[in-house]
Amino acid sequence: MSSYTKHHIFTMTKNDAIFFKELGTRIKIYRKETGLTQIQLAKVLGISQQHMGSFENGIRKIPASMLPTLAELFGISLETLYGQEETDKPTKRGPTPKLLKQVEQLAALPKSKQKFVMEMLDTVIKQQAIN
Repeated sequence: MSSYTKHHIFTMTKNDAIFFKELGTRIKIYRKETGLTQIQLAKVLGISQQHMGSFENGIRKIPASMLPTLAELFGISLETLYGQEETDKPTKRGPTPKLLKQVEQLAALPKSKQKFVMEMLDTVIKQQAIN
């Protein structure tokens, strides 16, 4: 285990540990609700399945930069992901199976091609907003 990993895992405060355990549990619930496996979600995030598992189990702190991607993928707000909105049960508001497959295919592309596709999507979305 690298010194970064040791430091990253073992320096959580008690409140951090509780927060990240609960966040991991919510991510696991929403992942299952959207029909994703840990491997599929890890691939979208560009991490290993083991790394994803450590997030879901609250062993590692989830980088803040991943939270908007997770919320968008699950079709929920960041507040819901953080646990600040009361929900009885997560609803299936995530992407369609076709969109999930496209996201997985996009994640498999080289970074330069990912950037190109994202720029194209941004352009189309902005044009739609104008019309």
